[in-house]
Amino acid sequence: MSERPRVVLHADMDAFYASVEQRDRPELRGKPVVVGGTGNRGVVSAASYEARTYGVRSAMPTVQARKLCPDAIFVPGDMAKYGRVSAQIRTVFESISSDVEPLSLDEAFIDVTGSIRLLGPPLEIGRLLKERVKQATALNVSVGIGPAKLVAKIASDLSKPDGLLQVTPDEVEDFLAPLPVWRLWGVGPVTQTALERGGIKTIGDVTRAPRDRLVACVGPAADHLKQLARGEDARVVEADRDARSYGEEHTFDRDVRDDRRVREAIIDHAEAVARRLRHDGVRARTVVAKWKLARSLGGGRFPLVTRRTTLPKPTDDGATLSRAAIELWTRNRPSEPIRLIGVAAASIVGDAADQLNLFDGDGRRRAKLNDALDQIVARYGADSIGRAVQRGRKAAPTLQLKRGE
Repeated sequence: MSERPRVVLHADMDAFYASVEQRDRPELRGKPVVVGGTGNRGVVSAASYEARTYGVRSAMPTVQARKLCPDAIFVPGDMAKYGRVSAQIRTVFESISSDVEPLSLDEAFIDVTGSIRLLGPPLEIGRLLKERVKQATALNVSVGIGPAKLVAKIASDLSKPDGLLQVTPDEVEDFLAPLPVWRLWGVGPVTQTALERGGIKTIGDVTRAPRDRLVACVGPAADHLKQLARGEDARVVEADRDARSYGEEHTFDRDVRDDRRVREAIIDHAEAVARRLRHDGVRARTVVAKWKLARSLGGGRFPLVTRRTTLPKPTDDGATLSRAAIELWTRNRPSEPIRLIGVAAASIVGDAADQLNLFDGDGRRRAKLNDALDQIVARYGADSIGRAVQRGRKAAPTLQLKRGE
C-alpha cells in the first residue's frame, strides 16, 4: 500500500501584536498601529495592515516608521498578554492535530495527515481552524496548505490577511514557478544577487537552469536549491520541539560607555531570562552575550558582536547566568560606545532528576530564593523586586522562544 501523502498547514496570525491591541482597544481599530520600541532607537515589532499600506514593517527602526506614517499610533507592547493569547491559539491548533510545531508566539506548522479521516478534506480542516481561532480569540489567522513545509509557508504568506490557500501536490511546480527566487528558504540578499547575476530571478528559473549555471551562482547549494524549487522539502513537522534559546535585549536611549551601566543591564536581562527558564522547567548549558556598537554602517545597520560560553552544569539561576555574561563582556569589552545589550540562554535541556544533586548548601538556598522571587514577580510584576539596575528602553518586545528552521 502506498504511503499517504503528507498534508501540512502553516497557520500564521495576522499582524498578531497589533491585532491584539486593536481587539482590546476599540479606539485603535481601523487606524495605523505600530507595536514595538517607542523611543527614537526603537524597532517595530508588529504593524497593523493600516500601517503596512504606508510601508511600515516589522524589524524597521521606529524613526523610519514615523517618517513613513506620521499618523501611526505607537504602542509599547504587552508581551505577557501576547503570551496568554498565544497559549489560547496553541490549544486551538492542538484541537486540530497533535502534530504541532510552534515557530513563535503567533505561527506554527501543523501536520494534519492523520486528521483527514476525522475532520474531512484539507480545505475543510483549514476553515475549521480559522473558525476555532476566531471563536477563541476574536482574531484572524491565515492558513496555507501544502504537501511540504515550504509550500504551506509560502501559501499562507500569499493568502494574507485572513486567507486560506491550498496547493495540491500536482499544483506545486506551477504555483512556485512565477514567484521571486527569494521566496525559497535559504535565499537571502547575497544569494539572490548571485542568482540574478546568472539570469535566475524566479523559482521557475531555478528549475529550468542547467546545474552548472546554478553551481556557478551558489556553489554546493545548487542541488538543494533545485529540490526546493520543485517543492521537494523532506523536513517533517517536529511536534513539541523545545525552544533553542531564551533571550532578552534592549536598546539604550543614548550610546553607552559606562561599564557599570552595561553590567547592571546584563544582570537585569539575565534575571529575566532565568525566570522564564524556571517557568518552563528547563535549564541552559550555554550563555550568550551580544552588543551592538554605536558606529553606524548606514541603512539603519550597526556592527553586532556575539560571544558565548558553555557552563560546567546546566542552570536556571540568574546569578549564574549574569556572572557568565558579565565575564564575556569583560573579556571582549569594546573601546567604543554601544547602543544595545542582550543576554540569551541556549543549549536548553529538560529539568532532569540529577538537578537535585546540585541543591545542597548554597545551591538549595539559591533555589529557595529564586522560588520566592518568582512568586513575588508573578503577583506584583517584573519590576516589583530584583537587583538595583539601570533599565534601558526596550527595542521591541522580546518574549521569544528562538527556533531554528
